[in-house]
Amino acid sequence: MTSDHGTAVLRSPAPPGRLDHVAAWVAALACLPYLTLKTAWVAGSSLGIPPESPLLDHTLVLRLANAGTVVMDGAVIVLVLLLVRPWGLRAPGWLLLVPVWIATGLLLPIVLGYPAQLVAGALGAGGSGSTSGAEPFLDSWVFAVVYGGFIVQALALTTLFLRYAGRRWAGVARGRPGQTRAAGCRVTVRGAPPPGVLPPPLDREAYRIVQEGLANALKHAPGAPVLLRLERTASGLSVRVAQPLPPAPPGPSAGGGRGLAGVAERARLLGGSATAGPCGGDWVLDVTLPTGAAPVPRTGEENR
Repeated sequence: MTSDHGTAVLRSPAPPGRLDHVAAWVAALACLPYLTLKTAWVAGSSLGIPPESPLLDHTLVLRLANAGTVVMDGAVIVLVLLLVRPWGLRAPGWLLLVPVWIATGLLLPIVLGYPAQLVAGALGAGGSGSTSGAEPFLDSWVFAVVYGGFIVQALALTTLFLRYAGRRWAGVARGRPGQTRAAGCRVTVRGAPPPGVLPPPLDREAYRIVQEGLANALKHAPGAPVLLRLERTASGLSVRVAQPLPPAPPGPSAGGGRGLAGVAERARLLGGSATAGPCGGDWVLDVTLPTGAAPVPRTGEENR
């Protein structure tokens, strides 16, 4: 949810776009070469391993190590799903940042080092004397396939994470969490549900009601602080917009009270309720919306 009257108050994240879905598929498909090789080695295959490789001297250790790395690379697919699925926005931050931190530590050296190694080899800087007598560890094509897949994974995951972070935490970057300014008026937000928690229809309708409630508060007492409280309940969402009563009663507005009447009508059509009036020195708008609220068709005035 956002406010059209200045800095954003609440913002529902935009759904992942085509670029997100393409990057997700690219990241997942880039795992396949590595997973295929590792699965083959766990099964006892020596694909890509020369007969004289020291890896074949410890086949049990090789299988156990490869089984562990299969699980690690499979976790990349889970990370991809977390970055593009709605439930990913509800995941704790640490659950996302820990695998991203691990992936950065594993992939960044490959992204920077492997191309540099190829360039150095092409320029003849790598030399061959130091390795000419060494036993081959893996066939050369294995490094190209595996490291190439890792580089593609890194680029795709970076794209996904940056876009995910923009959807989830863009509002935090705009200012101190929970407070913002709208048309010169400080709005304090309490209890805002995390992005992705509310069903999309309820989220959209709550946005319109909050928008109208803030517009009404700013119209009748510009500059006075506003408290916006949202509470997710078992049956739906509770919205409260509260503002200290002005010293003198506000004069008649050009809107003629249509804003609050529209809020009440919208809440009624959604199966909820809305009340507005003085309460303990504040002017309070209270709205309750049920979880199963269906979108209310927009009027011509709302579409302007």
